[in-house]
Amino acid sequence: MKKTKSLSVITVTFNAEKTLERTLKSVQQQTWADIEHIIADGNSTDATIDIVRRYESPRLKWLSEPDKGLYDAMNKAATMAKGDYLCFLNSGDVFYTKTTVEQLFRSIFEGEEPDIIYGETDIVDDEGSFLYHRRLRSPEKLEWTSFKQGMLVCHQAFIVRRALFEPYDLSYRFSSDIDWCIRMMKKATKIHNTHCTLINYLEEGMTTANRKASLKERYRIMNAHYGRCSTFFHHLWFALRMCIR
Repeated sequence: MKKTKSLSVITVTFNAEKTLERTLKSVQQQTWADIEHIIADGNSTDATIDIVRRYESPRLKWLSEPDKGLYDAMNKAATMAKGDYLCFLNSGDVFYTKTTVEQLFRSIFEGEEPDIIYGETDIVDDEGSFLYHRRLRSPEKLEWTSFKQGMLVCHQAFIVRRALFEPYDLSYRFSSDIDWCIRMMKKATKIHNTHCTLINYLEEGMTTANRKASLKERYRIMNAHYGRCSTFFHHLWFALRMCIR
């Protein structure tokens, strides 16, 4: 590659003292040199910021202030980013290996500037031990219509060129990342499959109330992008697929 591509990793936190350090270490240990880490904290009251300060370096930026939720914090952090590409990595999530970012960029042919780069995700426990491969697998060719089948690419393994970025829609509290990914794919002219596992995603529980609200939002989002008929029949298939399993 003639020009070294750079990556901005964005992590949103709130009282994340139990999970943040593994994410900080993972980004710090990457073999790819041109990488920055941005922490957008929602004014934590635990030891989160103390942990951030222990990892301060020229490649780490952070802010801690009240926000309007997860997606508002992501929008704030994106305005701070300087990298060619953006990666949104939750507290507790890590890159698959120390060479993941290097492999990601090396997989791109010289001179190419894809708008979106994507790969696979594994699910791990609190100790970082492998649990299972993500149930939904990434398609060989990703298009904006691909998410009719569900969110086939995990948000953390969906890397977007910064010049393409549009803010997350704050009217969605739980599933704005799905809407955002679809909008980014609609804008993209080239989407690149790394054929690599990129992320170890920390399995985390969700309250029943949030799960129901998230599913309702997802249905609204799919209606907005794919139409009512398509969304209805795809959800019938989702229900049938779950029964078969």
